[in-house]
Amino acid sequence: MAFDFWKYHALGNDYLVIDPNLTTFDPTPEAVKLVCDRHFGVGSDGILFGPILEGGRIRLRIFNPDGSEAEKSGNGIRIFSRYLVEAGYVKEKTFTLLTLGDEVRVEVLDETASMIKVDMGTVTFRSDEIPVAGPSREVVDEPLAVGDRVFRVTCASVGNPHCVIPLPEISAELAREYGPRIENHPLFPHRINVQFLKVLDRKNIQIEIWERGAGYTLASGSSSSAAACAAYRLGLVEPELTVHMPGGEIGIAIAPDGHVHMTGPVAGVARGEFAEEMRRRIKG
Repeated sequence: MAFDFWKYHALGNDYLVIDPNLTTFDPTPEAVKLVCDRHFGVGSDGILFGPILEGGRIRLRIFNPDGSEAEKSGNGIRIFSRYLVEAGYVKEKTFTLLTLGDEVRVEVLDETASMIKVDMGTVTFRSDEIPVAGPSREVVDEPLAVGDRVFRVTCASVGNPHCVIPLPEISAELAREYGPRIENHPLFPHRINVQFLKVLDRKNIQIEIWERGAGYTLASGSSSSAAACAAYRLGLVEPELTVHMPGGEIGIAIAPDGHVHMTGPVAGVARGEFAEEMRRRIKG
């Protein structure tokens, strides 16, 4: 039986894999928004479109549920890597993927590809690389006025942009209230992912996430990486730590050169085909 999509989740952050080699799907913003809609579509936090095979290399396109295209997604990369193993595209335990953000190295840690380690690359706090408006600088512990509050923010890129806000207490309500305002703040010309960070101890942090183009999110691999790197840069944690999120935990290891490795689980959910009415709506 042919399938149009495969659904997985990584700590509650769910994605649909749509394989262009097996089904016809044009990832226009309208089609992506419809398929990701939890009431009128299949429902997901995004679409992983691939593998796009280019001369022996594997490219992945990542789409947010608002139809925009993301440079990178840690959870998405882990999910897509599991699909590649299950579909037989890769046989090796280690391989590389091309994303809009950069090239990513992946390591499958078990036989079922349920635990995957991703080399997220080297973190940068440089404003022109994230990007953040204003003079060229490292954006570390800067004030950011948002409505009635002033936050101290540290911004970073691990292939996509993040704004990390350490606070004594955090909550989903806080993320929902201030996340969209920070995401769309004039300081961030490409918008930004937002993490509200609480340090539990030197080896554990907790975050609440507002994801650019997706909204409030239960878990995020790139957010975990960025938040861990920001906390480490601020001297709050050790270089190896656990990130706690509403959906579960991810392990982060930060090398002296700023290279970040993320390790976390992936679980299968479903696979299926679009109904004929859905196909017509997707095609417009």
